[in-house]
Amino acid sequence: MINRKKLVTEMGRIGREAFIESEKLPLVVVLDNVRSLHNVGSVFRTSDAFRIERIILCGITATPPHAEIHKTALGAEDVVSWQYSESALDAVGQLKAQGYKVYSIELCEGSIPLHSFDAVRGEKYAVVLGNEVKGVQQAVVDSSCAAIEIPQFGTKHSLNVSVTAGMVIWEFAKKLGLVKS
Repeated sequence: MINRKKLVTEMGRIGREAFIESEKLPLVVVLDNVRSLHNVGSVFRTSDAFRIERIILCGITATPPHAEIHKTALGAEDVVSWQYSESALDAVGQLKAQGYKVYSIELCEGSIPLHSFDAVRGEKYAVVLGNEVKGVQQAVVDSSCAAIEIPQFGTKHSLNVSVTAGMVIWEFAKKLGLVKS
């Protein structure tokens, strides 16, 4: 049996104002010196799909409006709340002061495998995703509650930052009850 693709009008998507007013997944994504504008746009688009609370763009990470971000965000940069911080370390400190549990997404000694991480409903979370080459800065890792890693079994030691964001946001969405298993 071949399934017919849904028409856009059948998808039940909400409009811009409804999105802005909607309840958000209690998750903040911090981008620590992400250099690719396509990766930034991709994170916006995934963040829209799962209604995360906001994105914090840090250091050299580009900010909207920008044509190269828009190319992959497809307008998500206009509805997902975002802010800029010169320093990811400062952003993490502010998030922790606001009651967020902050986790760096990084391969570290003692890191928690993503599938084993237990997110608790009612808590507020932030995840820090790092530069495409250098990852999350060590000082930011040190300031985080812990590190979460995605187990990998190939020859490379990392995933694209936008792919990582998608996997991490999906897992938080499942564990915080947005996605029904």
